[in-house]
Amino acid sequence: MNDVHSSECSVAATSELIGSKWTALLIHGLSEGPRRFTQLERACPGISPRTLSERLDMLERQDIVSRHTYAESPPRVEYELTDKGEALLPIIDAMRKFGRAWLLPKPARRRSAVASPS
Repeated sequence: MNDVHSSECSVAATSELIGSKWTALLIHGLSEGPRRFTQLERACPGISPRTLSERLDMLERQDIVSRHTYAESPPRVEYELTDKGEALLPIIDAMRKFGRAWLLPKPARRRSAVASPS
């Protein structure tokens, strides 16, 4: 039997990239456009500044995210998805659809819409 999860397995490689804690949420947060560090921090409650910095550095090294520094006072830094990062958005969208369909509680029907008149 072949080892399907070898170093040449594309599913394993993608899983390793987006499977790191916070990575999928950061990509999702950047899907709406460039964001500053503090905006990303607020979008991921519970992430420490150190972890956020490490994840952004890793995503930058992988060419998923680009970092733009603006010469302003105080300096402004924004992060945005590269073309490679945007290519991950269908995966993030599929995760959202799966979560809505299978993991989150269904919204309750409004009582007035289902109640029969007395």
